[in-house]
Amino acid sequence: MRSAGYHRLCSTLVLSSAFLFVTPSEEDISSASSLFGNILEPIWGFKTAHAKFSLRRPLDPTDDICYIVTGSLESLIKCNFNATSKTFLVIHGWTVTGMFESWVGKLVAALYKREPSANVIVVDWLSTAHNHYTVAAQNTKRVGENVAHFITWMKEATGLSLESLHLIGYSLGAHVAGFAGSHVSNKIGRITGLDPAGPDFEGENAHRRLSPDDAHFVDVLHTFSRGSLGLSIGIQQPVGHVDIYPNGGRFQPGCNLRGALEKIAKFGIFAVSDAIKCEHERSVHLFIDSLVNEREASKAYSCGSSEMFDRGVCLSCHNNRCNTVGYGITKTRKARSAKMFTKTRASMPFRVYHYQLKIRFSSTVNHSELEPTLTVSLYGTSGDTEHLQLNVKEKISTNRTHSFLLVTEKDIGEVLMMKFKWEDSNGWSSFSLRKSLSAWWSGNSAASADIQVHKIWVKVGETQKKIVFCLKNPSIANLAQEIVFVKCKDDWRNPSKRYGPKIQ
Repeated sequence: MRSAGYHRLCSTLVLSSAFLFVTPSEEDISSASSLFGNILEPIWGFKTAHAKFSLRRPLDPTDDICYIVTGSLESLIKCNFNATSKTFLVIHGWTVTGMFESWVGKLVAALYKREPSANVIVVDWLSTAHNHYTVAAQNTKRVGENVAHFITWMKEATGLSLESLHLIGYSLGAHVAGFAGSHVSNKIGRITGLDPAGPDFEGENAHRRLSPDDAHFVDVLHTFSRGSLGLSIGIQQPVGHVDIYPNGGRFQPGCNLRGALEKIAKFGIFAVSDAIKCEHERSVHLFIDSLVNEREASKAYSCGSSEMFDRGVCLSCHNNRCNTVGYGITKTRKARSAKMFTKTRASMPFRVYHYQLKIRFSSTVNHSELEPTLTVSLYGTSGDTEHLQLNVKEKISTNRTHSFLLVTEKDIGEVLMMKFKWEDSNGWSSFSLRKSLSAWWSGNSAASADIQVHKIWVKVGETQKKIVFCLKNPSIANLAQEIVFVKCKDDWRNPSKRYGPKIQ
């Protein structure tokens, strides 16, 4: 009999129906078998969960030419396994089609590009993964044990260094990697979890999912951990030593969530692979990007929450509070998982440049709950980027300092000048009407007519430089028009120490 927790999980994830179908009866399976072949047969139960190990070659990253068979020294020789080199195990996740996704070959090629002498082994558990999601998820432990047995034999047969072993698992494959690591007698070097699967694993104890205990270092990328609408394909909780949430782990630029949900609703299980591919699989492409674009590796920053990061208050690298995204990450081990955040572009290379802007809005009148549109243009030694809208995360109040996160898609070098523009909201409400009447009564046509900005404090995340910008023309500080700021000689000092409430 199914537990109450199981049925609650089914209800919660109704939108991701392909992940959690109600288990059919024996009669249902029999009648459906003629239509769906062996897709539904294993739902009734597993006795074994086998994995195959294909050592792919740099010139044929998409082809399975040579398999290493556990216990067969002849297969090691035939496949030219090099025990003195780094060894990667690439582990796929759940599959609708029963075939490898295109990302597998791309990741293999990227690993060989970065580490030409390495052994890149693809773990093939397609026969188990090509089933009802719940059954595949429940068998990740058995597959992990199979992988652990393979690793143990490799160590005994070749003297393979476990420290040089790196398991890279996507979705359910991340948990397979975790179970493999936990069943090897000595710890392996590293596990990378690429958006580990959430359903059946969220909130579980460490021994029932990927965890920091499974390797000397476990790093995780979360790209589809959205909790709204009852849909969270990737796990939301931190499960590694370092957990990175690109774009908050909820929305990936260039992906269409609405379109994904519409496809699932219209086409059911057969649309899931394409529908969730963009956001869920973005984790894989971010990792591939870190391999092939080493000099343009993205940075992530430790922060208490995505909301705090979006205010720009977490761009510090002090005491290892920032790190490289992907393959080149610095291995740090702390008592608690480090949650880190970053922004990305919509396509490769994914790196962007992060800026914190601290702006004090001065006024002779205390305005509160203003909702303007704020636009910034930056001009640097290597280029410029114009008309970037600041994301106003809290309503603006005068005579206090506000912090904003600004992101640019290109490196403009050292910032020399910036332009700032305030536009009053055009939204009508009883509150905005009161503001307008108050402004009219005081002789000002808009709130911006009474508000001034004299300096802007800028911190560059990627370089950690701190710059103060002052008005180019001190006589023009009024926000009724676009104003220009240039670098000034003032030292960076937290503006809150001199003005208003402290900000981070």
